[in-house]
Amino acid sequence: MKKILGAIFCGMCLATSGAYADDILPYDTSDPLYILNEKHILSQTTLAYWDSILRGGETLSYGITDRLSISGNIHYQVDFDGKEDGFSSFDVGGTYRLSTPSDNDARIISDVLLGLKFGGSSHVRTPEYADSVYYAGLRFGRQWTGMTLAMTVKSSWIFDDTRGMAFIDFMPEAYFRLDEYWRIGPNFIWRKATNPHYDQEWLGGKIVRQFGRTQYIGHVDYEFESDDLQVGFKLNILF
Repeated sequence: MKKILGAIFCGMCLATSGAYADDILPYDTSDPLYILNEKHILSQTTLAYWDSILRGGETLSYGITDRLSISGNIHYQVDFDGKEDGFSSFDVGGTYRLSTPSDNDARIISDVLLGLKFGGSSHVRTPEYADSVYYAGLRFGRQWTGMTLAMTVKSSWIFDDTRGMAFIDFMPEAYFRLDEYWRIGPNFIWRKATNPHYDQEWLGGKIVRQFGRTQYIGHVDYEFESDDLQVGFKLNILF
């Protein structure tokens, strides 16, 4: 425990020094402000379990330029205590970098997020699995050598005959580079929906181990409204 606390302290000291880790950040794919370089491909394989549901997924992202990337993902879930088995909607999205640290004196990074989810199963209860979802958001924050602080605000609109609604997510996140190989990051999600049944508050954390261009990520998330505890694993591979 002393070694972990010491590593966190060292990371924060590096962060406040103002050094910019140009040699680390291009490969730190779990950083909340990460964006792909031109012609790079990122594969993200996920597995999560909560409330008797096991969900697996795959996301592929491609860097068109150093400021613009596109992505697509698909998920499938198995319900061990009900009938909510099925594929999620297919998600096509993009991220555009509005500003880089060199664009302003405050060294603030900002991104625009846009996307569309379509298809999906009618057997599952989560909003992301509805027939069609459009979303737009803004992500901003600052990166240092040892730490990243970020905030994402995303609004989603669901066009569905029975579950049509809108919701907005506020997602602050901190991310600490403890050393060359290890990172940790707490995060919080506050969702407010036009249908109060889907209001949510998630508190989570992740631990990351990096090997070259590959990251292994474990995470735990707790949802206050339903007392759900989610545990998961993610594999990031950068090509």
